[in-house]
Amino acid sequence: MIKRLITVVTVLTTLPMVLFAQRLSNGSGAFATGKYPDLFKQRGHTEREIKAKIDGAFRQLFFGDSATQKIYFPVGRNQNGPLAYISDVPHNDIRTEGMSYGMMIAVQLNRKDVFDALWNYAMTYMYISSKEHPSEGYFSWSLKRNSVANEETPAPDGEEYFVMSLYFASGRWGNGKGIYDYHQWADRILSTMRHHPIKEGATKYGPRKIGPMVNEDKKMILFVPGIGRGSFTDPSYHLPHFYELWARWGPKEDRAFWAAAADTSRAFFPKATNAQTGLAPDYANFNGTPHVENWNKHAGNFSFDSWRTASNWSVDWNWFHKAPAEQMLSNRIQQFFMNKGVDTYGCQFTLEGEQLDSRHASGLIATNAVTSLAATDAHAMRFVDALWNTPTPQVLVERYYDGLLYLMSLMHCSGNYRIYEPK
Repeated sequence: MIKRLITVVTVLTTLPMVLFAQRLSNGSGAFATGKYPDLFKQRGHTEREIKAKIDGAFRQLFFGDSATQKIYFPVGRNQNGPLAYISDVPHNDIRTEGMSYGMMIAVQLNRKDVFDALWNYAMTYMYISSKEHPSEGYFSWSLKRNSVANEETPAPDGEEYFVMSLYFASGRWGNGKGIYDYHQWADRILSTMRHHPIKEGATKYGPRKIGPMVNEDKKMILFVPGIGRGSFTDPSYHLPHFYELWARWGPKEDRAFWAAAADTSRAFFPKATNAQTGLAPDYANFNGTPHVENWNKHAGNFSFDSWRTASNWSVDWNWFHKAPAEQMLSNRIQQFFMNKGVDTYGCQFTLEGEQLDSRHASGLIATNAVTSLAATDAHAMRFVDALWNTPTPQVLVERYYDGLLYLMSLMHCSGNYRIYEPK
């Protein structure tokens, strides 16, 4: 009897580990093979042309004319070295979204100088270390360009990209000391995202109540971690390809959670997209239905955040090949934009497809090209050609957000946005 009980207990305790191991199958995408498709090369462009295209975009956005081109601004140095920020130039502020995107671009292009300067600035002016502060361990999502916070609460997309870029930096360059111990800081931020205690306290802009960045029961990223204000999600914050890697590299006690979160996000995408158009809303409830907010008239529409959603599921397919539905979703959304005119479609729509904004935005052109990493229909390469033929964004309204999406999309479509396992 005792032997039988021991056997039952052993089975019950090992079963979660077996299921976790099954979740962590590597799939058959780039993570398993090390092969990243080059869609531009498939269209006949040479490696030299592709490199020149990416280098030119990076040079313009990071080191071009300060009045008309660049979004990257060095601002001296401190005891940790050079400092620099990326500005949302049209809104004249600095956001964790842009800082973390800039760090990801820098590690992918092997620019440790740019990466370290951005990270130093983020840690110096955006990171909240005070134990009394409700946002302790997070980053203020927006600063003025004089480094004063516009708000002392975080936005999860910034933390997500900070973590992933830090793990990649560890893999590409190794770990340094202090703030440049990339792996240690990635672990620390990732642990905070899940385990941040619910804390209520004063900020410069009034009292705030802040908790984890995830809904523990739903295994889902939140729009914001503010208690009472963030009980919904943003489909473009769902990054199952990142979660897969965190399930392997992150703090051990959280790996099963991130594996489950990857599964959840893959199942969430079909629920959050319109069955005819393939369009996702900016904000969504946990069941995938649009979430409407009075302070954002486009919260339930396909708007600026939503541009990233199809790109996210397409990169997940490219890296892991675990959710065939992602191919179907890519075909569906590309067919919608084909019907709207591949060279003329607008950039904001109702989920049913009514156009709300006629700007043919370079950021959406870019993310639609990334969708071709998962799409299987014959016209997928027309979206790749559209990106190739689009110049690096320079007009004021497009320099920041569209520019960053444009540059990252060039790297995705050329196979130059890669996984670097941390040391």
